[in-house]
Amino acid sequence: MKVVNLKQAILQAWKERWSDYQWAINMKKFFPKGATWDILNLAEALLEQAMIGPSPNPLILSYLKYAISSQMVSYSSVLTAISKFDDFSRDLCVQALLDIMDMFCDRLSCHGKAEECIGLCRALLSALHWLLRCTAASAERLREGLEAGAPAPAAGEKQLAMCLLRLEKTLSSTKNRALLHIAKLEEASSWTAIEHSLLKLGEILASLSNPQLRSQAEQCGTLIRSIPTMLAVHSEQLHKTGYPTVHAVVLLEGTMNLTGETQPLVEQLMMVKRMQHIPTPLFVLEIWKACFVGLIESPEGTEELKWTAFTFLKIPQVLVKLKKYCHGDKDFTEDVSCAFEFLLKLTPLLDKADQRCNCDCTKFLLQECSKQGLLSEASVTNLMAKRAADREHAPQLKSGENANIQPNPGLILRAEPTVTNILKTMDADHSKSPEGLLGVLGHMLSGKSLDLLLAAAAATGKLKSFARKFINLNEFTTHGNEELAKAASVRALLFDISFLMLCHVAQTYGSEVILSESSTGAQVPFFETWMQTCMPEEGKILNPDHPCFWPDSTKVESLVALLNNSSEMKLVQMKWHEACLSISAAILEILNAWENGVLAFESIQKITDNIKGKVCSLAVCAVAWLVAHVRMLGLDEREKSLQMIRQLAGPLYSENTLQFYNERVVIMSSILEHMCADVLQQTATQIKFPSTGVDTMPYWNLLPPKRPIKEVLTDIFAKVLEKGWVDSRSIHIFDTLLHMGGVYWFCNNLIKELLKETRKEHTLRAVELLYSVFCLDMQQVTLVLLGHILPGLLTDSSKWHSLMDPPGTALAKLAVWCALSSYSSHKGQASSRQKKRHREDIEDYISLFPLDDMQPSKLMRLLSSNEEDANILSSPTDRSMSSSLSASQLHTVNMRDPLNRVLANLFLLISSILGSRTAGPHTQFVQWFMEECVDCLEQGSRGSILQFMPFTTVSELVKVSAMSSPKVVLAITDLSLSLGRQVAAKAIAAL
Repeated sequence: MKVVNLKQAILQAWKERWSDYQWAINMKKFFPKGATWDILNLAEALLEQAMIGPSPNPLILSYLKYAISSQMVSYSSVLTAISKFDDFSRDLCVQALLDIMDMFCDRLSCHGKAEECIGLCRALLSALHWLLRCTAASAERLREGLEAGAPAPAAGEKQLAMCLLRLEKTLSSTKNRALLHIAKLEEASSWTAIEHSLLKLGEILASLSNPQLRSQAEQCGTLIRSIPTMLAVHSEQLHKTGYPTVHAVVLLEGTMNLTGETQPLVEQLMMVKRMQHIPTPLFVLEIWKACFVGLIESPEGTEELKWTAFTFLKIPQVLVKLKKYCHGDKDFTEDVSCAFEFLLKLTPLLDKADQRCNCDCTKFLLQECSKQGLLSEASVTNLMAKRAADREHAPQLKSGENANIQPNPGLILRAEPTVTNILKTMDADHSKSPEGLLGVLGHMLSGKSLDLLLAAAAATGKLKSFARKFINLNEFTTHGNEELAKAASVRALLFDISFLMLCHVAQTYGSEVILSESSTGAQVPFFETWMQTCMPEEGKILNPDHPCFWPDSTKVESLVALLNNSSEMKLVQMKWHEACLSISAAILEILNAWENGVLAFESIQKITDNIKGKVCSLAVCAVAWLVAHVRMLGLDEREKSLQMIRQLAGPLYSENTLQFYNERVVIMSSILEHMCADVLQQTATQIKFPSTGVDTMPYWNLLPPKRPIKEVLTDIFAKVLEKGWVDSRSIHIFDTLLHMGGVYWFCNNLIKELLKETRKEHTLRAVELLYSVFCLDMQQVTLVLLGHILPGLLTDSSKWHSLMDPPGTALAKLAVWCALSSYSSHKGQASSRQKKRHREDIEDYISLFPLDDMQPSKLMRLLSSNEEDANILSSPTDRSMSSSLSASQLHTVNMRDPLNRVLANLFLLISSILGSRTAGPHTQFVQWFMEECVDCLEQGSRGSILQFMPFTTVSELVKVSAMSSPKVVLAITDLSLSLGRQVAAKAIAAL
């Protein structure tokens, strides 16, 4: 008999009562080759025929079960067919369908094309929706029966229990939940329907009395609600109490980057918190611990004030921003309170800080946190009382001189509103009351007022506008028109004070604070011009013959005459900016005259007295040029230049000086000492600067003489590792070594030290410390680590032994941390402390990893030389997919960016290693690297470093036993892309 269609074939089989295997044989005869059973909708046709009557047809159902067991029909086609049945009143039919689902719902798989795997995800989603509707219908009937007073609710409860059992069985499989996660992204509307069904079911079950059924339903509801966030669950580290990375990041910021914006610091701290899974109270505690350690060990003077401002003004602001990242308001205030409870137990630390600052530091901190809404009033009162009780037993140091010292925290907190007032004063028209303005500035110069105000401004982000106001004032004072003697002296003082303050700011906080955003066409103010071209700074070599030092010769001649002939400097209608620019050429004239015997030493003394007698800024400009000049002279030619610096550095003891002379000389001496430090060290000369009683350059010249820098590096790292945390002095030594040896030398040698470690706890501590040291210039270190050092280790079989556990695991962790940090922050601005990289270095990365994909990079050529063709990596079904196609290419990421290139090439290398025939420590390293990537990922962080991984890597990774889990697949694929979802579905369905 020739069968026309599927329905006829099924009916014939039923009429003739074929057994299931007979049916299968005959079906294959009726429908030779060509279309598959799924295309013919065999599962749906069988179910349709089986479910015609009030109870299912057992024979036709046996055909369906046979078709499922012998894989004639796919699981997705069966699930889709089941989900189309909606007459839930036919109990026996529903029961039969549940039994069919029971056959395979906890072991779904699909080994076909990616589209078929996505089909399975969608079918499972439909089946879940059907199960929920079915459960709700059963629960509704049970409720109605109970309300009508039915005598035997047991049958209804049995039906509901069966539905819930299948729901639980389907959802308890992580693989199924992963497939549903993909389906939810594929079909958002279907997921909304599921959420509605879940709510409806909850309402119906709430009215039922059976607690077992209700708890079972709640469990299923929890599992369904967990599907969208199944990647977000991370266990926090509760076995650790110290986190050296947080400590070091805070110390680094407080020591080197007080002026930096709070947002990048907040993001960096949150990145560390996420990567290391740190509980919030311990995280906040670590921040406070670092602040107190910084306060205790900071050198006296400016550094101490900077730390005080950082702790009491900046960190509360940082915590306010952290509050937005960490769950709700209420929880965060509880966490902060909990952190303070822990902190109060560290009595020796708090006592030492109180001793150093001569006050109750905790009290000041609690008050600031309370002001910012980080603590409730009750918590503050409770914590203050606890600390007050502890302080009664603290060793008191109330000696006579100590009792008179005003505590810095109090001064800093009072200085903050003063900064705002001064900024308002500076906004007024300078020409109206210059004397009043001079009074304000004079008051700022007394004692440590200036450093207090600058530290408060730096910590609250106001230093840039502070500097801008002083630049405007300085610019205003450069011209004097028809002025009287008194007005001329006020103008000279305003010019001098603003000039000295700006120099001091540039030296203390970096010249970036002074520079304005370059607007085309606008005239650059005098001070900015002078600072960029004439002011010596660390790492900046000036050319004494630069045109900026050689202005109009007539102005130079008149200045030389004025300095040589007058008994003192004239002030009226003096153009101070011109004098400052002409002084270098004038000094050269005077030096030549002195060296050739035209001028005697007495004349030189008179000239230097004239230079520094009225305005100190002239002496600063003169020494700036002399420093550049001395560098160019031979040993025997330097004496007179150095002697002139010596003459200019000492104050003038005369009655006839202008107001605030002593205060100005103190700032001038500090400026000159900074300017001359390098050149005095190079020429082995000593110059006595007027002492202020504190070390003005505490972190300068820290390297021991006559020791190779590699020895210094390994030595300092060993000490830091032994101690378990990085202190401010070590940070400065690391920074000096980084700039002296260069990024590659620095990174390579520290990685070598890491790979020498053999104890697990030591390697973990080393990773935490190295990451924080690398924060000195994370972007450049990451480029070197991922672009040069790792590929070198992974492609050279003679180095594979160094990648064994534990150092290999540690290096993988460090590499991922660096990659994630750099990638998340490289869209933002580089920190001011990170030296800008030259353009040609970026070109190096383009030659190492060229843009044109037709021309293989050096790295890939290296790989192909010892491995088979890269195309073998892709499975035969995916031949159409290029072996290097990744999500980043579909997101059109800018591949001219060096970091993006380096990441893309590293993942190509990883893909090649996974697909190669040789296994070894390098394969194990790749597994650790990928595990760490998954561990550090946060839910929704699409566009992370894993987008650079070729899609073909997923199927290779799943073959590694430790990585063959559905969650791993979801974590490593970009599910925001349709292709990403297909790759994930294919890998998960095959598990």
